Amino acid sequence: MATKLLSKASQNAQKRGSTAYHSGVAAENVARRHYAQAGYRLLDERWRGKAGEIDLIFSKNGETVFVEVKRARDFAQAVERLGPAQMERIAVAAEEYAAKLAQGRLSLMRIDVALVNGTGACHVIKNAFGA
Repeated sequence: MATKLLSKASQNAQKRGSTAYHSGVAAENVARRHYAQAGYRLLDERWRGKAGEIDLIFSKNGETVFVEVKRARDFAQAVERLGPAQMERIAVAAEEYAAKLAQGRLSLMRIDVALVNGTGACHVIKNAFGA
């Protein structure tokens, strides 16, 4: 009986994980289209460095743009899902990626946050980690 309950709990956890994964991929697709329509060229997606993962990386007019995508029922909830530790990991990963660019860490770059709400609307906070 206990094994059966654990198995059911495990199945439920897998289902939630799968739903979250597919929801995240859908949100990334929304953000990707948003940037493409604005003339950005996709350089990489789900790029993983030593410090962590960057959802999307674009380029436009010599600027590299690192994008963290957050999805929730509304934009306010989405932005709340980005904490200081995650912001630090993204910034360090962006520096790692920038090191391989032609001008290295002196390259023109920024970190954006693309918020996607439950209806699929996208709101971008440009240079979200800037001072």
